[in-house]
Amino acid sequence: MKQVLSIDVGGTNVKFLATGQTESRRFPSGPMLTPSQMAEQILEATKDWEYEVVSIGYPGPVVYGKPLLEPRNLGRGWVGFDFAARLGKPTRVINDAAMQALGSYDGGRMLFLGLGTGLGTTLIIDKVIAPMELAHLPYRKGHTFEDYVGSRGLEKLGKKKWQRAVHDVTTRLKAALVADYVVLGGGNSKKLDELPPGARLGNNANAFTGGFRLWHDYE
Repeated sequence: MKQVLSIDVGGTNVKFLATGQTESRRFPSGPMLTPSQMAEQILEATKDWEYEVVSIGYPGPVVYGKPLLEPRNLGRGWVGFDFAARLGKPTRVINDAAMQALGSYDGGRMLFLGLGTGLGTTLIIDKVIAPMELAHLPYRKGHTFEDYVGSRGLEKLGKKKWQRAVHDVTTRLKAALVADYVVLGGGNSKKLDELPPGARLGNNANAFTGGFRLWHDYE
């Protein structure tokens, strides 16, 4: 079994964990962080870890293992960057919500909704990962799903109305995608007093598990 370094790239921090390690590590990211700087800091921070391959959860759409668009909350240069060459290891890149979804997957048809700054969405059907961009679809009054259940919605609506929106959006998307169950991840998922029917809470640490599974056939 391969030794994997799993990297979760966020707008605030870059977090990472390697096979066999018990404590993850992190360093700040932010709007000036370039992929070259990230790679340099990763190499420095993991000098005492052993790993053969790398998984990266990227905060933006990824197609065929490559970032499609520059991230909103980081520096420039991510599209077209050769991560494997810079890190010196075979590297697989996946959308960050999809990586956390993969780490949360228990079989069947699973819908993952990441309730964070925005809304991350991924569908997994019988181990086939389908990252989705549902967040910006129209929902109500000229606003999107993300406008209601992302951080902006929480701030604007208040916790009570935001929770009602989360329940409604979860129910609608679960029905539309014929999901067996829903996993609610992201930092704001912990603010729910009750979970929608057919949903359970995820865990941000599942992102690391997803990174490991990328190299181990999801087992």
